[in-house]
Amino acid sequence: MPDLSKITCIEDLRAIAKRRVPKMFYDYADSGAWTESTYRANESDFQKIKLRQRVAVNMEGRSTRSTMIGQEVAMPVAIAPTGLTGMQHADGEILGARAAKAFGIPFTLSTMSICSLEDIAENTGRHPFWFQLYVMKDRDFIERLIERARAANVSALQLTLDLQILGQRHKDIKNGLSTPPKPTIANMINLATKPHWCLGMLGTKRRTFGNIAGHAKGVKDLSSLSSWTAEQFDPALSWADVEWIKKRWGGKLILKGIMDEEDARLAANSGADALIVSNHGGRQLDGAPSSISALPAIVDAVGSNIEVWMDGGIRSGQDVLKARALGARGTLIGRSFLYGLGAYGQAGVTRALQIIHKELDITMAFCGHTNIENVDSGILLPGTF
Repeated sequence: MPDLSKITCIEDLRAIAKRRVPKMFYDYADSGAWTESTYRANESDFQKIKLRQRVAVNMEGRSTRSTMIGQEVAMPVAIAPTGLTGMQHADGEILGARAAKAFGIPFTLSTMSICSLEDIAENTGRHPFWFQLYVMKDRDFIERLIERARAANVSALQLTLDLQILGQRHKDIKNGLSTPPKPTIANMINLATKPHWCLGMLGTKRRTFGNIAGHAKGVKDLSSLSSWTAEQFDPALSWADVEWIKKRWGGKLILKGIMDEEDARLAANSGADALIVSNHGGRQLDGAPSSISALPAIVDAVGSNIEVWMDGGIRSGQDVLKARALGARGTLIGRSFLYGLGAYGQAGVTRALQIIHKELDITMAFCGHTNIENVDSGILLPGTF
């Protein structure tokens, strides 16, 4: 393992992950829908927001500690649900959950993860974690999945609302994305250049969708799994389904994928505990606004009635601080986490969290604050947000 102290920013981890992760899985993580304009705007719109630097302010005793739906966190950041995480690095979800636990932030497991709910519980000492749920047509499967989440000590359910149908992701189509990779000539040539990844995969049994294979009716092998997932996402998802899931879950509920003020009001009225301003990382509707640009209006509309969080484009602690200044109680990181994982496994995830935390801490101090709880839009330069 190299000296990770030389890794000083998320971009360093991204460049290393690109070298180490097979092309189809790196592209799956690091791409958007159609022209990728929304994917790019998620990141670039953060850069337009400028900070007010303050001087001669006592910077001692700084704290980034906060809460997200009542849970204490070392910083207002959670690891977002990301599909196929175990294809970025062998047992990737387990490694990410362990890193998050050690750092003191929440980890969210995706329905479309490689490691299962039970894998995470078994390998983290049943430490509480969050679970992201997609609504499938097979409601019996969803009910069983909710019960499995409860048994695994999941402390909050994160319901994704913006994937009733799949966005047009050109790179995935061109790469013939599958898990595990199909033994084509192009794939074999690419895998030959990723020995570290291949060795890791040889050492694990987890190579398919662990929450689905062996649990959903009719899913016995990889070919049936592929056809099942293509058919099961439910385009008829409605707010009635949100109510149905809330009743069956009975615990903390987070709604992910809100980009419109009216949808935010519906989310707040649903009885959910938090909503996430998110355009799915620019992977669904290309041409939608960036998450950070949509955040202020949603906070204004519902911020006193429900916790508002955001994800999309966060590549630094400065981005976390800017989101907090614009009213987000919490943030989630997807790609920044995956870059660390793909680069160096659990140690890479830990390094990504260290980088974001240090940037958040130092930037907060330069803006004249020592406690994240006191940060507001006053740290931002008027006219840039």
